[in-house]
Amino acid sequence: MSNNDNEYKGSTIKQLILVIPGAILALTLLISLIAKTSSVVGTPAAEAPQAVVAQIEENIKPVATVEVAVLETGPHVDKSGEEVVKGVCSACHAAGLMNSPKIGDKGQWGPRIAQGYNTLISHAINGIRSMPARGGNSALTDGEIANAVAYMANQGGANFTPPAAKTASSATAPAVSKGKSGQEVYKAVCSTCHASGLMNAPKFGDKAQWAPRISQGHDTLVAHALKGIRMMPAKGGNADLSDGEVAGAVKYMANEAGAGF
Repeated sequence: MSNNDNEYKGSTIKQLILVIPGAILALTLLISLIAKTSSVVGTPAAEAPQAVVAQIEENIKPVATVEVAVLETGPHVDKSGEEVVKGVCSACHAAGLMNSPKIGDKGQWGPRIAQGYNTLISHAINGIRSMPARGGNSALTDGEIANAVAYMANQGGANFTPPAAKTASSATAPAVSKGKSGQEVYKAVCSTCHASGLMNAPKFGDKAQWAPRISQGHDTLVAHALKGIRMMPAKGGNADLSDGEVAGAVKYMANEAGAGF
């Protein structure tokens, strides 16, 4: 073996002798620093994992919680007049469409109020002139109609007192019956717009307006009526109508304008 090899081995041993104490000293200082840091923070080493877990749980906690509403299973209670007006009557009365008395217009409501509360209720329940029975929503009870009449009339200067709330067991208005004829559905619901061609609806009996629609076919027209199209809401705004009743109304109106459905 050469002298160079002996010199290399000697140098390596000397370097290790110098490095090992230094490494031990550095490790000792690191342990001391960690112990000092733990004592300053005040978290014992044994509790550190629990603190970390708690922080993680806090970080992943959802920002908000969703509460599922409890389904109402009790008896139906009549809606207030304001609720019925906002949901149904305002479609015409808010803007005074089809000569309906505008909500809050005392000049228009004065002559009607003079007829008496019961007369106005009867008109609303049975329909009068361009206004369909029950505002086009035959699911409304007599009590809900009376509430709506009182609410609107009182906004126009009356002082009517609506009847006490009634539950479903005492309500007299039946739900929409299944199997109404197309003519019945038209008169109760569709005529609100189609009788006068309101909001660009094809006017009942107008062959020129109905011709392009009839050419689309029966099934297409029924689909439009069921799902709604442009300004016409689904099922004419009355979700209680069955698909068959809507189809019957479409057939009735289209045939009156020259179709052969």
